[in-house]
Amino acid sequence: MDQLAPPFDPKDFRRALGMFATGVTIVTTNAADGTPVGITANSFNSVSLDPPMVLWSLANNSRSLPAFSGSEFWNVHVLSNEQEALSNRFARPSEDKFAGLALDTQASGAPLLPGCSARFQCKNAFKYDGGDHTIFVGEVVQYDSCTLPPLLYVTGSYALAARKAAPVSTEPLANLEGASYSENLLGYLFGRAHFQFIHGIRGTLQQRELSDTDFFVLSLLSVRQPLAAEEIAAHIAYTGVDLSAGALQSLVQRGLLMEEPGAQPGLRLSPSGSDAILHVLAAAKAVEADLVGRLGELESAALRNLLKQAILATDPGLPKLWQAPATAA
Repeated sequence: MDQLAPPFDPKDFRRALGMFATGVTIVTTNAADGTPVGITANSFNSVSLDPPMVLWSLANNSRSLPAFSGSEFWNVHVLSNEQEALSNRFARPSEDKFAGLALDTQASGAPLLPGCSARFQCKNAFKYDGGDHTIFVGEVVQYDSCTLPPLLYVTGSYALAARKAAPVSTEPLANLEGASYSENLLGYLFGRAHFQFIHGIRGTLQQRELSDTDFFVLSLLSVRQPLAAEEIAAHIAYTGVDLSAGALQSLVQRGLLMEEPGAQPGLRLSPSGSDAILHVLAAAKAVEADLVGRLGELESAALRNLLKQAILATDPGLPKLWQAPATAA
């Protein structure tokens, strides 16, 4: 006789289930007294195309279970990557999760949240016992979607989706496994992506007679000014440029920077410097817009996220550039 398998460890079982990436949804309805009810859920799934049906599940010990069990309609909102805070809001117990939220109107009266990647307005069709959860199956009576990248959840954390890339420099069928230098080297990918992006603004830099170092300095001062020479050097230290006082004085002599006198003297953009950097940044925005158009919003959001993670992981302690304005005491 086969021995019975040992009981599952709940934490390990949850961890294993977490390896399956899911979307993040907020499901809403109205309680019997008309009070709006909503919870965050990642148990959403499609069931049928004809008729159009979807399902999701709710823990039997949830305070929201009576409202969803007794309601004729509920709405499923597939959250966009910009709605992480909203997901957290509806995942926590709260007296009024809808306070201050603008809602869209619709026929059933169930709350309909804006700004989502997709929304499914459903009529409650069936309920099933699912162990410690109740499974709700609904018929979709109306839906809408947009191009906003969806928010994902995997291994206990929020995530973003991106399509798998094709090879960049590898010949088809080439076997480069074990090679010391290949296109999978992060340094190669970072470097090539950087220089290909800068290539798009190189013409504008040349028209304005700006070197890469000039561009670094002017773009920095377009965000924060005035800055002392030492502060400017600290901010662009990651570029490998050893910025000397002479290099900054050259920008002053060329009329791109001007000195600001006072108790804390520093450098700021001159009108000519402001005009120059605005043209370069406009060119950079055009290159970015073209790139986003080629990648799509989904990959662009994932790319920004991964680049931020890489920057945070390798930051040697550079000064913060974008900071919240100081509040008056």
